[in-house]
Amino acid sequence: MRLIIILLVNLLLVPFSNAWADDVVKNDVSMFSKADEGLRAELLLYAMSLIGTSYKLGGQSFDTGMDCSGFVRHVYSIATGILLPHNARAISRAGMKIHRAELQLGDLVFFNTMKRTFSHVGIYLGDNRFVHASSSKSDSVMVSDMGERYWVKRFNGARRIL
Repeated sequence: MRLIIILLVNLLLVPFSNAWADDVVKNDVSMFSKADEGLRAELLLYAMSLIGTSYKLGGQSFDTGMDCSGFVRHVYSIATGILLPHNARAISRAGMKIHRAELQLGDLVFFNTMKRTFSHVGIYLGDNRFVHASSSKSDSVMVSDMGERYWVKRFNGARRIL
């Protein structure tokens, strides 16, 4: 099963060919437990499978479209069974607050994109990248680099749910 996940993740990540594909299935026990590693891999694999899904304000379905919090809520619900609120600000109150330097795969990252804190949320992929539902650039679920000037200026914080 692990080999299948590794192959699927690598196939999905070919267009994003930075080294972060290896992070999804990292075999580093010091980073997180084997069970946690599997859950994080499933979470990221499912999130990546939704790339290209349409953006829709207030949406929570891959059939009709999703907004950022609907995307995060949907992915966590399907991949882990964890139910999160449908609102980026409310999600920002869940889990454990962590510093940017402590980010691990599957952590949530928050941004100020609407002139208010915690107005956008995505899922951290490793290598300074995150997957999120974006209305501005692609009008769909996409991968962005947190090192881009736009995201650096708007970073609000991170939370660990898993």
